[in-house]
Amino acid sequence: MPVLNRIAAFADEMTAWRRALHRCPELGFDCPKTAAFIAERLRAFGVDEIHEGIARTGIVAIIKGQGPGPTIGLRADFDALPITEETGAAHASEIPGQMHACGHDGHTTMLLGAAKYLAETRAFCGRVALIFQPAEENGGGAGVMVEEGVLDRFEIGRVFGLHNAPNQDFGTFATTPGPLMAAVDTFEIHVQGRGGHGATPHETADPIMAVVGIVAALQTIVSRNHRALDDLVVSVTQIHTGSADNIIPDTAYICGTVRTFDTAVQDMVMRRMAEIVAGQAAAYGVSARLDYQKGYPPTVNDPDQTAFAATVAREIAGAAGVCAEAGRDMGAEDFSYMLAARPGAYLFLGQGPGAGLHHPAYDFNDDVAPVGASFLARLVERAQPLT
Repeated sequence: MPVLNRIAAFADEMTAWRRALHRCPELGFDCPKTAAFIAERLRAFGVDEIHEGIARTGIVAIIKGQGPGPTIGLRADFDALPITEETGAAHASEIPGQMHACGHDGHTTMLLGAAKYLAETRAFCGRVALIFQPAEENGGGAGVMVEEGVLDRFEIGRVFGLHNAPNQDFGTFATTPGPLMAAVDTFEIHVQGRGGHGATPHETADPIMAVVGIVAALQTIVSRNHRALDDLVVSVTQIHTGSADNIIPDTAYICGTVRTFDTAVQDMVMRRMAEIVAGQAAAYGVSARLDYQKGYPPTVNDPDQTAFAATVAREIAGAAGVCAEAGRDMGAEDFSYMLAARPGAYLFLGQGPGAGLHHPAYDFNDDVAPVGASFLARLVERAQPLT
C-alpha cells in the first residue's frame, strides 16, 4: 500500500498525537484543550494562517501552494462522546464518562499528518484549507461553520471528508456518488394520563396502554405508509414511565429517531406520526404531545468529485481496495451541511476488525492513520497540480 514515504516516516509521531487526544476527550462545542493541541501542532508545521474560534472552538488553517489557484477544503471533526471507555488501553480516556468512541481523534490526526506533509512539500498550486470542526456528534458544528461563512471567507471551492470504518477491510476506501447517508430527525412524545392504584385501573386513564398503542402504530408508518423501495427507518429508542409494581403512573415518555433521504418521505412521516399520536391518545382517553425536530440533512456526494476522490484513493489502496459504489447508509453526518454548500465527497476508510463506532470498547486503529493522511495529501496534489 503506497503510503507516502514522508508520512510513513512520522507515523510514530502521529500515533503519539492521536493517543494524546484520546486521553483528553471533549464534548460538543466545548473543546478548548483539543483546539489548543491542534493549533500548537499547526504552528510547529509552519502553516501560513491559523484562524481560531470558529464555531467556538473550531479552526481553519491555510497552507499556500506554489503559485495561484483555487482553494480545496479538507475537514476533520474532533469532538468525543459521553460514553465511559472500556478499552483498557494505556492511552484510555482520563475524563470520566467521556471518550473518543467514534474515532474523531483519528480523523484529526490524519488531517494533522496531511498538514505536516503539505506544509513541508507544497507540491500544489492554490491553497488548502484545513477545517478542524467541533460538535459533529451533537450540535451540527459543520452547519455552524457554514453559517459563520467559512466556505465563503476562505473561498473554498470544493470540500472532502473521511471517516474511519471498523470491520471494513484495513486500508480500503468506500463511498458512493449521490446520497450516501440519511437525514436524521428526533421525536419525543409526552403522554399525560391519570394515575392510580394498580388494583383499580378503571379509575385511571392509563398512559402505559397509550404508549403501547402508539409504539405499535408507529411501526405501520414503515410497513404500510411508504413505498417499500424508499429508504426509511423509524426507531423508538426510549420509553420511560412508572415507579412501582402497583401504581399506574400519570405520565409516560417516548423518544426515537427517523432516518430518510427524501423530503417527501420525511413530510409523510411527520404527518402520520402526528395523526397516530392524536388518534391513539383519543382512543385511550389521555392527552399526548409530539415534539418532532429535524436534524442533519442527507449527506449527498457530488458525483464528479466522488469519482475524482475514488481515483485518488486507488493510488493509495489499489483498484481492489476502493469501492466507489458502496450504496447508502442510514447513519447521519453533519458534513452534509458542507456538501450542501459546496461540491465534494465523503469517504469511509477501513480500519479492520474491532468494536463498532459508539461502543465503549471502540478504539481507532493507529496503523491506518498514515493511509488516511496520504489520501488527504494526495487529494490536494491531484486536485491542484503544479503546472
